[in-house]
Amino acid sequence: MTDGLADVADRLYGLPLSEFTPARDEVAKAHRTTDRAFSDAVRALRKPSTAAWVVNLLVRRDPGQVDQVLAVGAALREAQATLAADELRALTRQRRQLTAAVTQRARTVALEHGQRVTQAVADQVEATLTAAMIDEGAAAAVRSGLLVAPLAATGVEAVDLSAAVALPELVDFTPSPLAEPVPGRPELHVVPDPDAEEKRRAAARAELESASEELSTAADAVRTAEEELASLEARSLQLQSEIEELRRRLATLEADQEEVDAHLGDAGDALRDARTDLAAATSARDRAQAALDRL
Repeated sequence: MTDGLADVADRLYGLPLSEFTPARDEVAKAHRTTDRAFSDAVRALRKPSTAAWVVNLLVRRDPGQVDQVLAVGAALREAQATLAADELRALTRQRRQLTAAVTQRARTVALEHGQRVTQAVADQVEATLTAAMIDEGAAAAVRSGLLVAPLAATGVEAVDLSAAVALPELVDFTPSPLAEPVPGRPELHVVPDPDAEEKRRAAARAELESASEELSTAADAVRTAEEELASLEARSLQLQSEIEELRRRLATLEADQEEVDAHLGDAGDALRDARTDLAAATSARDRAQAALDRL
């Protein structure tokens, strides 16, 4: 089933964004009576966010651009591993310039396919390309053309791809290339479309679904950031409390040390006096012994 599902996913994730859901549901419905498991697997394929769709489109339309991004990313990771500082700085500058340029190219390609890309979506596309440069797993996910959500990398921990790729088990999948759209010929006659209203409603519903998914993704990101902030704030307060306790303990120990040092001086004086008294007593005893011996 995996091979057939990969073929279906390859076709679906290469479609215009507004056509994804109707096409997916149509395939799932066609297999409902003959292969229930396959039908369920198809219906479980998530519609990509706008940013993920743009990256998938770029992979299919202009794989050379993506390959260049991934090649620079591989070189950057190697430079980091070998601590080649000069090369690392040069590659980092190249990475920023390249991701910005490829993101602009992705916006152009998306517009050619009828999808306008907002700045917010462009930022997610650039973050995804940056993640592909930083993280080897993210690079494979981008190259698969099966993204359903944008990626982000910290450079510290590996990128979690479990919810970002339609079929995580096919992260090494190579998508089919997509030809440039061919401009249609001008129509000589305008024929009213009897289904125009329903099509507009379907497009509006698809747009609403896409916006809702993006809103959900953004809300999840906010919740995650809030939880991380709360955790760090709690840890900071805990550390401040521990530091204050250590300062109080240090102050107590320093006071105890001063007191011991003072007693140490007195004890030294007492020892010297005792040794003086011992010497005098020893001398007196010796004299007394000598007098007794003479008698």
